[in-house]
Amino acid sequence: MTESDPTDNALAAIASILDQPESNREPEPAAADKPAATVEAIEADGYRKFGPGPIASIRLKWTVRREASGEYYVHETVGENSTPIVSGPMAGDAAVRMVDDREREAQRQFAQLKGEMAGGAVAANPAHKNDSGA
Repeated sequence: MTESDPTDNALAAIASILDQPESNREPEPAAADKPAATVEAIEADGYRKFGPGPIASIRLKWTVRREASGEYYVHETVGENSTPIVSGPMAGDAAVRMVDDREREAQRQFAQLKGEMAGGAVAANPAHKNDSGA
């Protein structure tokens, strides 16, 4: 590689962060931060999940809120101080399902990106070869 591509530099920086041992990463939310679940159902109001990633400022968070009307809304934020994107109204079980689905998809995409950054993208997609002809 003869010239430095800013995208390559950014991806290398992210990859170095992802390669850090788990002990250097921000801890996952404590169990006390998560709502209590019963055997029959999960309490929807206050139900929350966090997306993957080592940096809190870009981590996704989904929280279910119950309004006075009894309807539930999902608040989706990126980082700690962003304005939420609100989805709803919906039933409590639908809100919990939405949070679970979004978190599962974020985990899948994060794993895919991490694999691509580790070199899996070149093997999976030959169009991403570098200019050296390799």
